[in-house]
Amino acid sequence: MTVDQIILDPLLPWWAVYAAAALVVLAVGLAAFRGLSGWWLRGLAGVALVAALLNPSLQQEEREPLTDIVVAVVDESASQRIGDRTDQTEAALEHLEAEVAARPNTELRVTRVGDAEGDGGSLVMGALAEALAQEPQGRIAGAVLITDGRVHDLPAAPQMPAPLHMLLTGHEGDWDRRLVVKNAPAFAILDEEVTLTVRVEDQGDGPGATTVPLTIAVDGGAPMKFDVPLGEDMELPLVLPHGGMNVLQFETPEVEGELTNRNNAAVVQINGVRDRLRVLLVSGEPHPGERTWRNLLKSDPSVDLVHFTILRPPEKQDGVPVEELSLIAFPTYELFVEKLSDFDLVIFDRYRRQGILPNEYLQNVADYVAQGGAVLVTAGPEYASAESVYRSPLGAVLPGAPTARVVEQGFVPELSDLGQRHPVTEGLEELAPRPVAEDGTPGWGRWFREIDVTPSPEATSVMQGPEGRPLLLLQRVGEGRAALLATDQSWLWDRGYEGGGPQLELLRRLAHWLMKEPELEEEALWVEPAGQTMRIIRRTLGDTVPDVTITHPDGTESVVQLQQVSPGRFELQWQAPEIGPYKLTDGEESTVIALGPAAPREFEQTIATGSVVQPVVEATNGGIQRIEDGLPSLRDVREGRPASGRGWIGITPRQAFLTADISIMPLLPAWAFLLLSALLILGAWVREGRR
Repeated sequence: MTVDQIILDPLLPWWAVYAAAALVVLAVGLAAFRGLSGWWLRGLAGVALVAALLNPSLQQEEREPLTDIVVAVVDESASQRIGDRTDQTEAALEHLEAEVAARPNTELRVTRVGDAEGDGGSLVMGALAEALAQEPQGRIAGAVLITDGRVHDLPAAPQMPAPLHMLLTGHEGDWDRRLVVKNAPAFAILDEEVTLTVRVEDQGDGPGATTVPLTIAVDGGAPMKFDVPLGEDMELPLVLPHGGMNVLQFETPEVEGELTNRNNAAVVQINGVRDRLRVLLVSGEPHPGERTWRNLLKSDPSVDLVHFTILRPPEKQDGVPVEELSLIAFPTYELFVEKLSDFDLVIFDRYRRQGILPNEYLQNVADYVAQGGAVLVTAGPEYASAESVYRSPLGAVLPGAPTARVVEQGFVPELSDLGQRHPVTEGLEELAPRPVAEDGTPGWGRWFREIDVTPSPEATSVMQGPEGRPLLLLQRVGEGRAALLATDQSWLWDRGYEGGGPQLELLRRLAHWLMKEPELEEEALWVEPAGQTMRIIRRTLGDTVPDVTITHPDGTESVVQLQQVSPGRFELQWQAPEIGPYKLTDGEESTVIALGPAAPREFEQTIATGSVVQPVVEATNGGIQRIEDGLPSLRDVREGRPASGRGWIGITPRQAFLTADISIMPLLPAWAFLLLSALLILGAWVREGRR
């Protein structure tokens, strides 16, 4: 296409051209005032001279027309996968593609936007701004958003050079039920009440119920059922059942007709921490390791330690009553009858039966263990004697029976095969002051005494001494747990003898296992999330583990196989497709994990609406039309005119072009202007002379 245009390139500055034009006007006006008949010829001659000063040229452009661009932003976030919105979206996009294809000189640019990273929601406006930035603004004829209207980045809306429209998915009569859990803390103290606020609400035209059922499950266990009022906040007092991570799953059943059940459940993770660890330490006699035990327990500010030492030597028999040997009477009744259940752990350190604690009190300790308590016995030579605490009612819960043999020789404690896998001793060699020797001996110091014991059938030996004799025995008893350390030489590690060893870490793990901390369970399945990546970890005392079945938030399932990374530990890194609650089980162990927030942003509001984007659309004279009411046609509209009506949306043709070639030539040569001016002046003189 060729376009001709006259351009001016003055030979003098513009002020000089204006001055020359003013002189011409003045001269012509004076000639007309004097009645000269050739005044008009003089005026034409002046015009020719001024035109010569303007230096007019003819510019010819070869233009290649450019197509108009229509931008379509397709919302493919999680809320757009509810119901038939995906089908509506694809149908609308196909219709728009057909409409644009039927128009001459028009192109369609399609941008698809999914879920934002983390819980950012639907970033449709940011995608629109990015799409517009990639195209020349002079070619943008319009933009169309295909979405449910739940846009979470409205401030990012760009300045539109053309009409903006929205094709709205969803249906007019949609409704949805949503479960909300508020003010859930990240940490809570065990045995102290924490209050959560739970709310179940209906969005849209719900069925009008007054109460709805609600179930609460802890760590994937049996759910507790409640009826809660609809649309009202309900405070829920809760006491965490155990230390470590507690996973609480709240769920209300799906009702026929609601949009989705994705927001009918919420997962809250609360880490249970102990305010104080209450330990009762009873030392049967003074010995070098007694102060080590005390220093270890007192070094932890979270430990409340009650320590009693029986100072009377066992060989002293002078007839003095026991209660008269102490400056402060040993409160046996208060500790072993009234307050025993207040302690988290009871330790008997080289304790022998001397009549201080009658059998009834030791029976109380055995009952305390069976009902969920914990007891640790560190044994010296007294454990192998007739005065052994094993030969009391407490022996029923201890994991090893003495054989009356005391082994006095130096030896390096070693982990048993199960000890390599058991969480109490797993990886202890890595904490040794020296690396493991070539023969497999751990790099820590020796001990010099071991009490020979026979393990009970239910006991697990995790450490062993000379000739593979059990050294550290663990056992579950009813609801509680018991441990036996068959030596009184562990204090040598704390003193650094021959380099020492990880006594503090061993004691910490042992105490936490006795108190049932979840991270030290022998059989456990848990997940460590990082964004949308799961690190699935399975710990076991066995050699293999079953495959793990992962139930997605939408109910679909994936089966994965874990790989062994160390003895008794299997792991897998798994990329989750979306945020939300996931259930994992291998048939033996199960857990629940929530990726992202308890309630994803995409499912906070699920009813399709145009009210959010309406101010931006109206500012461009665009329109919002529901897809269910019919797909609109495309029309041309002039800039600034209304661009939407019943059954149609408008775009503004831009008529953009690309200049391929430009040629410029003078309109007349300079001498032609001078000749023309001279002829006109001569004509005026001749006319006036004849008259």
